[in-house]
Amino acid sequence: MKYLMIIQGENSPELLERLLRVIRHRGFYTQKINAESTENHKLLHVTVTVTGERPVSLLSKQIEKIFGITQVAVLGQAQPAKESA
Repeated sequence: MKYLMIIQGENSPELLERLLRVIRHRGFYTQKINAESTENHKLLHVTVTVTGERPVSLLSKQIEKIFGITQVAVLGQAQPAKESA
């Protein structure tokens, strides 16, 4: 399954490293990532598309526990395209 996640946190050098480590350790693969800091450089907005067979709730609960993360939202779930013979 493919999931789109929006994550907000305090802008720090190690935040993206921690986020990617949690995604990998929970058995998900990062397909696409976009990170932008706010104008005052205090917050970081991360949009990440992940794929995996496990429930995305396992991942989102672990991301919420990362130091500096303030908000996690799972916006979408895309079903894999069916192949026809």
